[in-house]
Amino acid sequence: MAHPECRLEVLESADQVTSTSGMLRYAKSSSAKEFIVGTELGLMYRLRKENPEKTFYPLRKDMLCPSMKKTTLGSIFRALRENTYIVKVPDEIRNTAKQALDRMLGVR
Repeated sequence: MAHPECRLEVLESADQVTSTSGMLRYAKSSSAKEFIVGTELGLMYRLRKENPEKTFYPLRKDMLCPSMKKTTLGSIFRALRENTYIVKVPDEIRNTAKQALDRMLGVR
């Protein structure tokens, strides 16, 4: 299974292309006992914890997102409290991006 942000050749080879939460649902409901996982390594712990009878292999051992590791609950709280990091995007870009996100979230 692969996250939609993977390269096209990975997506074309995957049995399931889905969001992070979709991977959790898919792994739980699938009768398969082994999975190759194409997403950030941080998800492996939760997949294994929620599915101890199944085996998960990372697509690569270096799939770490340094930007994701910078975000903490504290930094999110401060940004919301202080109303910082406001991003303004032109409507034409915002609408197209929203459509893409809606499609990604609709993939199951």
